[in-house]
Amino acid sequence: MTSKVAYADVEVGTELPAQVFRLTRATLVEYAGASGDFNPIHWNEKFAKEVGLPDVIAHGMLTMAEAARVVTDWAGDPGAVVEYGVRFTKPVVVPNDDEGATVEVSGKVAAKLDDNQVRVDLTATHAGQKVLGMSRAVVRLA
Repeated sequence: MTSKVAYADVEVGTELPAQVFRLTRATLVEYAGASGDFNPIHWNEKFAKEVGLPDVIAHGMLTMAEAARVVTDWAGDPGAVVEYGVRFTKPVVVPNDDEGATVEVSGKVAAKLDDNQVRVDLTATHAGQKVLGMSRAVVRLA
């Protein structure tokens, strides 16, 4: 599959539309049900603190998936993403309130590759700190 974005129209430095994702305790419960990841660090404050965390934290794969949405929304076709990887650098702490936590994600075309592909570098932050490192996607463009 290829994206709706044309390779010829994209230059190195092209910025993808940034997005902000809100994660609440309800989001974590929904994700746990969908993924089958019921680790208590994602829902039990007492347990999370006993193992040295400041509070309940979001699933790393949920944070990773939300960041990927910036790329798939831009490309217009999730199937255009041919490679994606991240390193988890900081947890996203999700407080037990109505606000939850926000993850801000931006992206930029870092390189044009062969076969109508580009590498997109993503930046994901929570509370002013990077939560994903080496966050990169390779996307096949039209």
